This record gives sequence, structure tokens and C-alpha cells, in this order.
Amino acid sequence: MSDSVTDSQEAVSDQQTSGGRRGRGASGGAAARRAARAGSGPGTQLTYITRKLNVYEVLGEEGLELIEKNADTVLEETGIIFRDDAEALEMWKAAGADVRGERVHFPKGLCRSLLKTAPSSYTQHARNPARSVEIGGNNTVFAPVYGPPFVRDLDGNRRYATIEDFNNFVKLAYMAPSIHHSGGTVCEPVDVPVNKRHLDMVYSHIRYSDKPFMGSVTAPERAEDTVAMAKILFGDDFVENNTVLTSLINANSPMVFDETMLGAAKVYARHNQACIVTPFILAGAMSPVTVAGTLTQVLAEVLAGAAFTQLVRPGAPVLFGTFASSISMQSGAPTFGTPEPSLVSYGAAQLARRLKLPFRTGGSLCASKVPDAQAAYESANTLNSTVLAGTNFVLHAAGWLEGGLASCYEKFMMDIDQLGMQQKFCEGVDLSENGQAMDAIRQVGPGSHFLGCDHTQANFQTAFYRSSVADNNSYEQWLAEGEKTAPQRANQLARQWLENYEAPFLDPGIDDGLKDFIARKKESMPDAFT
Repeated sequence: MSDSVTDSQEAVSDQQTSGGRRGRGASGGAAARRAARAGSGPGTQLTYITRKLNVYEVLGEEGLELIEKNADTVLEETGIIFRDDAEALEMWKAAGADVRGERVHFPKGLCRSLLKTAPSSYTQHARNPARSVEIGGNNTVFAPVYGPPFVRDLDGNRRYATIEDFNNFVKLAYMAPSIHHSGGTVCEPVDVPVNKRHLDMVYSHIRYSDKPFMGSVTAPERAEDTVAMAKILFGDDFVENNTVLTSLINANSPMVFDETMLGAAKVYARHNQACIVTPFILAGAMSPVTVAGTLTQVLAEVLAGAAFTQLVRPGAPVLFGTFASSISMQSGAPTFGTPEPSLVSYGAAQLARRLKLPFRTGGSLCASKVPDAQAAYESANTLNSTVLAGTNFVLHAAGWLEGGLASCYEKFMMDIDQLGMQQKFCEGVDLSENGQAMDAIRQVGPGSHFLGCDHTQANFQTAFYRSSVADNNSYEQWLAEGEKTAPQRANQLARQWLENYEAPFLDPGIDDGLKDFIARKKESMPDAFT
């Protein structure tokens, strides 16, 4: 484990009692320690992963230069549409771009020049300083599923998600040792009006977790509400001078940024909050069918969108994002866990590193309708390439089902078990004196076994990752315990976690301020469900 992220929870949590406004998250060192411990499920809680492994790369210098050249050609000749945003078009015109109607054509090098002000790494502060994450460099941050309107619940029903489901997933993410970030729209609570639900979602992340969280992007005014709630939590000056929100800005591929995403991006960038500029690609429908063609389009879209954040506020954090899936050429349905999207992820990660931008991709993606073998295989294929690519921010790391249409409780618990394995894998090979184990080899010698030697006895509790979901007992014991499948064991674990959940401490004054803000905002607008 990296020493930078495994300082004792007690020592770091004591920081909550200092630092002015930020210290209002706990009342004294003992309360801070209780708050830090409350979120820990089974396993070791890392604030984030610092990878000690080399990244896997699929493109050489010649291939990277070719894709960069092609992306420059797309930006200059084809251009990118900035739809229904006169302010954005004026900003591009002033920056030297060729603006023709809503289509912006970029002189070679303009976007890269603007991106020189973007940080290669940034800290997203959590209300509990022990939970703050560093996004960029050799770091990896896992965040939950984002966006599904449906849930597959613990009773086996597929139904529309509710705010209770939303709160439950926030609680599970808070308790999960291998989840470092609370995420954003962990499911869409359709029982709350569309124009008001962002208030309840942001409040849920603040109230039921003390990990970092994402902001609303479904309208510029909802982004403004998110920033306002963050200021109640952290203080005005702290928010304007630090990053406390990371938010998802999707390109409307191919080669369009619409007014909703542009409006949200402007809000967050102006307040120094991070934007993940992400082309949303279903290759064959929204990009060419080839890996190189898709990478060219992805790079062009990211260059335009990320550079725009620097026009809004130079130095605002921005991530190179990509969501790439293939489609079935027979039905048009998205497919996951296939080779081509993995190649796109690997290549996009290389392009992001050349731009010195943090990178987002991947997760535990699958098209299966239930948490079965298809879900496991497809998710594992996606997650492995995500980690080996050197991804800095991993959205959809747990809970994704049915091509992103459903958040699944059982899949969530199965996924976080896999995330724990990846967390362990990223530690690399221990070459310390203990890791070399020469004393054990000398003590045991030829023809004996290592079960009882001193080294094994000293290390047995932490030597190997122990799954919270897998059953490795004998067949007879498995029969005696009810012949449970992995989803059934995950179901039981989710119920136990939710039953034992304890909320982290939140200063009552801040809580009252948030509730008052939400009440006033809701009173000012009629319900709207579309």
C-alpha cells in the first residue's frame, strides 16, 4: 500500500477539528475518529489507489502521431458544433477560431495551446479531509455507477428507481472500502420531480457519505444549485479556490456539444470545479467502426471541449474522458467486454498522457440483464483494461447492469469485491525484506511445508486478498449452508450493510442550512416530471 494514502484514519480525521469552516464536519477528535470508522466495510479503506504497475500501451509513437494529426485535421476541416450557445461561439471567435454559424473550426495547435493551463493532477476535497482524492498521475479513483433510471432490487424486481434507492447506493458506496468517491447520479430517482431531484441527490451525497461527490449537469441552473450547496458545506472562499466537485460533461457525439452540457461546463469551470469532458461513443453508430477512427474522433471532441473550459477559466481542472462501446451490427444494441473498446481505452489513455490531462474511462460494464456469468465476464474484461490503461477516474466501477439502464444491488456488491482485488493488484510486487521471504525459505528448507513457519504465521491475515462474495469452502459445506450462488451471497451482504449503516457526522448548522436552501428552491418552482 502507498504510504501517501494509508495514514491512520485517526490521525488524519483529527484534521477535521482545524481549518476554520472545513472543521465543522466533526466535533472533536473522538467524533472525527468515529466518523472515519463508520464508513469502513470489510477490507482496507484506501483514500485512493496509487498504482505501482506499469501501464499497458497499444500504440507506438508513429500511431499516436498519426491519430493526433488526423484529429487536428478533423478540428480544422470538419469542425465541432457548439449548439445554441452564443456566448461559447463568441469566446471561440475571440480566441482565434473560425466560427461559421454554430460550427467552430480550429486552427492547428489552438486547442493544445489553451490546454497548457489545465492541471495534470488535482485534489478533489471531501468534507472529511481523510477522504479527499488526488485525480491524475499514477492515481486511480473508483466511483459508482452513474445514470440508470431502473434498479434491480434486493427482492429481484426490475423497477424504476426511487430516492430511497439513491440513498441506499450512496450508503453502500460510503461503506465500501474499495470505492473512493460517492459518484453522482447513482440511479435516477424518478419519484422526485425532474426539476427538483438534483437537490435531493446532492443532499444525499453530503448527508449519507463524507466521500467526494459529483455535481448535477442536467441544466445550468442545477449546476449553480450544486455549487451553492457545496458553498454551504465548505464555505464560499474554499470552493472558489479549491475543487470540491467533479462533474460529467458528455459530448453529443459525433462532434456536437449541446447547450445543456456547455451551460453546465461553464458553471463548474467558472467556479474552479472539475469537468470530465467525455465523448459518449457507440462505435459504428456515433463514431467509425474502426479503433483508429474512433480514437481520432474522441481526441478531436475532447480537445475542443476541454480547451473550452480553459477559455472559461484558465487553470480549471478538466479530465480527458471517453466512454466507448461497440454495437451489435445485427441489432444495433451496445455490447460490452469486447476487444475493440478495450483498445480504444488503452489508446485514449496514451493520448491523455501526452496532453498531460487526467484520464477517465471504463468501469464494470456489461449488457447482461441479471448479475450472471455474462455480467461477470463482460465487467471483468472492461475493468481489467480500465486499470491496466492507467485510468485516473473510473466511473461505473460498481453496480452497472443492462447496458447502464439499471443499477443493481447484488451486482454492486459483487463489483466492489472485484475492485478490492484490483486495489490489491495495483500494489505490485513487494520487494521488501518481508516480501522476499528469505527467512521462510531458510527455515522450511527442502521437503517440508510453509504452513507453520514464522513468516506465514506473521503474514497469514494479510497475505492474500479474501473475497467477501466468493465461496471457497468444500462442496459439503456449501450444501450445508444452503447452496447459495454469488448473487445470493451478495444480496445477503447488501442487506447486512444497509442494516448496519451509520451516517457520518454532519454539523447540525450545515445540515440546517442545506435543508433550508432545498426547501426555498423547491418552493420557488412547480413540479415538472419531464
